Amino acid sequence: MKVLVTGSAGFIGSSLTQRLLARGDEVIGLDNLNDYYEVQLKRDRLAKLTPHENFTEAHIDLEDTDAVSALFKKYKPQRVVNLAAQAGVRYSLENPQSYINSNLTGFLNILEGCRHNKVEHLVYASSSSVYGANTNMPFSVHSNVDHPVSLYAASKKANELMAHNYSHIFNIPTTGLRFFTVYGPWGRPDMALFIFTRKILAGEPIDVFNYGKHRRDFTYIDDIIEGVIRTLDQVASPDQTWDGKNPDPATSKAPYRIYNIGSNNPVELLRYIEVLEECLGKKAEKNLLPLQPGDVPDTYADVDALVKDVDYKPSTKIEDGIANFVKWYRDYYKV
Repeated sequence: MKVLVTGSAGFIGSSLTQRLLARGDEVIGLDNLNDYYEVQLKRDRLAKLTPHENFTEAHIDLEDTDAVSALFKKYKPQRVVNLAAQAGVRYSLENPQSYINSNLTGFLNILEGCRHNKVEHLVYASSSSVYGANTNMPFSVHSNVDHPVSLYAASKKANELMAHNYSHIFNIPTTGLRFFTVYGPWGRPDMALFIFTRKILAGEPIDVFNYGKHRRDFTYIDDIIEGVIRTLDQVASPDQTWDGKNPDPATSKAPYRIYNIGSNNPVELLRYIEVLEECLGKKAEKNLLPLQPGDVPDTYADVDALVKDVDYKPSTKIEDGIANFVKWYRDYYKV
């Protein structure tokens, strides 16, 4: 297939692109290489992709309407995976406009590109953050998610609503994937595992929010990619049993689907740090702090819908995933 992957220099996007190229797909990779975190890491991810004859790099801002439209018209992708976004919960408190530009305007440009170029299937990144103030565990795609606690989460919820609108009016098959705390080699430097590793090795204290008591459904990068590919290959279709009197948020009479991709095994942050200490062979000095604005105490993915529809459930244990990350980190940074 010819697939457009946005955020192709990103953590998930670059890993997905590698997998698609390896199986013989042609990939157009869109990324603006912004400086939200170190650009060199993004360039190094891209360097693994650019030698491939089936990879085309497009250095474009997602919110550049004319450039995105021209890209769709030129390459006519059959399927699209939208992973480009302004990420991060806490950063949305500091720079809210960037979330509107990338996550809303940018996503609208993707939807319009799909609409006008007969794209067969749009798969897009949502987030476990949309569950917000929900405390009914595990988080189910069939539950209401109308109480986000960060602008980042609100922008991802908006993406799901926008996608449904385009599925309903224009019959565009769309699948939203709620990712749960992705980690692994080539990860993002703004995320906890990266920050903890750097500081522990440097002998610096680490900030541990909610006193380390909150739990996360940490999901290894390879598990995320497998879930993305399986859902990409299964084009969303209308749910013939959908009932407007008892509406299921996860499906629709339109070709629309929502899935969680998470490990289905929440781990307390203090245990996560303990495993990291074992892999590094060094203890952390912990600066215990309260829960931060915009954060939620726990995440826990119900993946029944993913198992039912695409026969997949993430399975990598944190002991293996963190060990793989530490090995990569030491090699990449020569530590």
